[in-house]
Amino acid sequence: MDNASGQLELLWYKLLSSQPVLIMEAYTSLDPGSQKTVITHLQRMSTEPGWHPDQRLSARAALLALEDLLNQER
Repeated sequence: MDNASGQLELLWYKLLSSQPVLIMEAYTSLDPGSQKTVITHLQRMSTEPGWHPDQRLSARAALLALEDLLNQER
């Protein structure tokens, strides 16, 4: 696995960890464009069919952990 793949895997590990501190750490490490992409993907994961139930729960947990931060940005 190359460095970029490892970093991406670690990012998603943190985002889907259900641990608010890790979720915030991962999200705030991203540039604004990447943050928007992540939020869009998490929203899709949490609502669209075809995702594993655990993935859906983890995506919802990430969105919940980021809710206050996202509301501040609006």
